[in-house]
Amino acid sequence: MSALRTFGDDLKAAPKRMWETAFRGGAPNTDRTRSTFVFGNVFLHLHATRTHRWSLRWTTTLGLGMATTAAFLLTLITGILLMFYYKPYPDVAYDSIKDIHFVVPTGRFMRNIHRWAANVMVVCVILHMARTFYTAAYRKPREFNWLIGMGLLVVTLALSFTGYLLPWDQLAYWAITIGANIAQSPREVTDALGITEHFDPGGLQRLLLLGSDVVGAEALIRFYLLHVMILPLALAALMGVHFWRIRKDGGMVKPHDADQRVGPPEVHLNPVFTEEPAKTYQLAALVKGRTKAVGGSPENTVPSMPHLFYAELGVLMLTTLVCLALSMLSDAPLKELANPGVPENPAKAPWYFLGLQELVAFSAVMGGIGVPTIVLIGLGLIPYLDRESRATGVWFGGPGGWPLVKQSIYYGLACSLLVESFVIRFGWLREWFPNIQQLIVTAVNPATIITTLYGAWSVWMVKKHDSARAGALALFTCFLCGFLVLTIIGTYFRGPNWVFYWSPSQWPKH
Repeated sequence: MSALRTFGDDLKAAPKRMWETAFRGGAPNTDRTRSTFVFGNVFLHLHATRTHRWSLRWTTTLGLGMATTAAFLLTLITGILLMFYYKPYPDVAYDSIKDIHFVVPTGRFMRNIHRWAANVMVVCVILHMARTFYTAAYRKPREFNWLIGMGLLVVTLALSFTGYLLPWDQLAYWAITIGANIAQSPREVTDALGITEHFDPGGLQRLLLLGSDVVGAEALIRFYLLHVMILPLALAALMGVHFWRIRKDGGMVKPHDADQRVGPPEVHLNPVFTEEPAKTYQLAALVKGRTKAVGGSPENTVPSMPHLFYAELGVLMLTTLVCLALSMLSDAPLKELANPGVPENPAKAPWYFLGLQELVAFSAVMGGIGVPTIVLIGLGLIPYLDRESRATGVWFGGPGGWPLVKQSIYYGLACSLLVESFVIRFGWLREWFPNIQQLIVTAVNPATIITTLYGAWSVWMVKKHDSARAGALALFTCFLCGFLVLTIIGTYFRGPNWVFYWSPSQWPKH
């Protein structure tokens, strides 16, 4: 009876013991238990145990990193649910999407959330990179993390692009066809040089993308595996490294006078130490190092639990609310079954590639490969060319500041609008000289002209302010403005045969 009674008591106590073994630090209501709450959890350990009050100000980060993470989690969860019903084969893919949309309970809602969360993620990751740049958060020791962030941007765009084909409708089929043609665009140069038969990087890129010469079953299964397995794993790995490096590099970037800027702590915040220690922390030695934490003090910091986690949960809930609201207001598009014999007109890429498609209309290799490559290389070099330290952690900090950025906005918008207005009104070299050599069209087109104008402005700002940071501010701002203008034109003002129309009501009738 004694053994049975002991067994019964242990069984009753099992739930409590499970909780205690999972959360060994107890309730997070002291400095010690709050710290244990963070570094005793494999996921939360990516956070520091204490967070500076400057980092908790919403104007510091705008919550964009957490919003991107929240959108990724929503996309991941809804994507897994959609996988239960989706069949990645051309003859049944479209029907399975229709079943999800019209038959599966809440299937349409899940697909809508998946689509909108993916779009929110793209927007947030672009804005997050802009925030990082404008606060100079790429500077030492954060140079490598800037490169990791660029990798996250590329993988995010690749995830959205690969998912675009899966519905296997007209919109998806012809959008991917455009992407495949851009991948093949180096033939524009090799054909002009007459070396395609011996050296064909464009054909190789198209083959690697599609697994075939056409958008077919090979492309669909390839895009499906990339979308549901390879790219999510790559994104998760990069996110883990990204968060870890933020902690190792000293947390969120702060100006040198952040302690003075935040002022005295508010009365409702926990003091630096919330209890007198009942025991000492045993350390074998204290060795002065070179990390950002050296010389730091706990003043003007608060425990990450609850302050940081509550802020992150707030951003998570807000992002979820936005995605849910958008999902109820607008359904994910689904057009007719993909038909290789009937081209979609206008056939448009996903919105985040429409700026490139606008440039591709004049030169596929420069608009689709040349300019994006130049932009990525330039972004990657920024932390290694800007070795200044003035105004780090301050919005638009550095020589020139906000006035320079404002001038660059005007200049960037004006250049892209003037060049686009000219080519829309008067055409370009091929319309004027039908027999002109292709290499000339490749070298001289709206993409190269806009890029040259932006580069010249950046060089002028470097000389004017004697600062690499000033040139970077000017160039980055100009390219953001160009991206915005070209995306809007490609989205709203391009109709059948990629002709400019002020309104879809002006499109030719069938």
